[in-house]
Amino acid sequence: MIKDSYTLSATEALAAMAAGRLTSVALVQSCLDRIKSTDEAIKAWAFLDPDAALAQAAECDRLRKAGMALGPLHGIPVGLKDIIDTAKMPTQRGTPIFAGRETDNVARLVEHLRESGAVIMGKTVTTELAFVHANETRNPHNANYSPGGSSSGSAAAVAAFHVPLAIGTQTNGSVIRPASFCGTFGFKPTRGVISRTGVLQTSVSLDQVGCFGRTLADTALLTDAIAGYDQRDPASFARPRPDMSVGVAADVPVPPDLVWFELPFNDRLSEAALTGLEAVLDILGPQVTRMQPAETLSNLVAVQARIHEYEICQHQAEVFDQHWDQISDTLKPVITRGRQITHTEYEDALDVKVSAEAFFADFFVEFDGIIAPSAAGEAPLFGNGTGDPIFCTLWTLAGLPCVTLPLLVGETDLPIGVQLIGPAEKDDRLLRTARWLQTELVQAAGS
Repeated sequence: MIKDSYTLSATEALAAMAAGRLTSVALVQSCLDRIKSTDEAIKAWAFLDPDAALAQAAECDRLRKAGMALGPLHGIPVGLKDIIDTAKMPTQRGTPIFAGRETDNVARLVEHLRESGAVIMGKTVTTELAFVHANETRNPHNANYSPGGSSSGSAAAVAAFHVPLAIGTQTNGSVIRPASFCGTFGFKPTRGVISRTGVLQTSVSLDQVGCFGRTLADTALLTDAIAGYDQRDPASFARPRPDMSVGVAADVPVPPDLVWFELPFNDRLSEAALTGLEAVLDILGPQVTRMQPAETLSNLVAVQARIHEYEICQHQAEVFDQHWDQISDTLKPVITRGRQITHTEYEDALDVKVSAEAFFADFFVEFDGIIAPSAAGEAPLFGNGTGDPIFCTLWTLAGLPCVTLPLLVGETDLPIGVQLIGPAEKDDRLLRTARWLQTELVQAAGS
């Protein structure tokens, strides 16, 4: 058996199990041992049931020995953000309002995980109601810093080698930003690729599901496993999904044409992030076009906030009304502001969102992708919020696929990601481009 198998990526672990060098029980036990030795400081987990995880793993091993059909994640441990309903596990949504909450409902993506053979380890910590108020999770690289949010525990669990894969959600920057801060790969596919049924709804127009992994191939593998049409989700589309694993393994036919937008909020970048990104752009040279966008593009930040704040106040109105005294002082002003948005203002914002989607559909006729910061820089100190999401806002509003690669290092040796954004429903091409970018930069660093 492989020693310290918790260090394996999902694809490495699958290969080891197929070769008979590893069992799911051994892998899960290794991950549980790692969690036990490190999570007191990191606090990535809201709920963990070691016995249940080992029982799932034992069943995976039994099926393998019996020669039964195996799923694409057979025996692989996965963490779930604590807003995803799972029977026999509490889903507490990062707030004392839902402490101990259990449901017989199972999220659609959890059904896909079960079918794929994944071992569901437990629930990872989220910020309060997956919004602005941080909970207890720390950055695995330095516990004095934040892991980002709102998918705090999912990013931290992968970065800390607790699990090779984890699932989060993004309504603004809640997958890409914590992945950047924690130094993992993060992938948010096109809106509608993954069903949100059974996931806490904060914004029906903006909520999206994403994945964390230690490699690009891992994020592709997990996304393929949980993707699929769901008629209960208004964002889900009844068309074939891109094959992420095929895309990430493919070579680009020609070097891709990328764009860097000189957005007015680029001045929020830290010195290390700006210097690192400029170095990346210099290496890519003529493959990147620097572009001054129309002013309306940066105005989309306010549009996203209006939709998000209006919709969370609608979706969670009963929770806010009945449990106001249990809402954090961080979230209360946001709720108050959201309740002042008129329905007409909200409808106007939705119209702008549709226009943004149309703009990017035309834009990507000429370009393969957009290169952008994943975050403003390194993670902020713990207690100073979860970081600025503005470098994710435009792409999330438009529902575009986004991926962050852990390529840069900041002033205090914490990771900084580089983000790539691609055309809607061409996620496979985006991952192909991301692999090309990673290869180009690794070669440049070695030359």
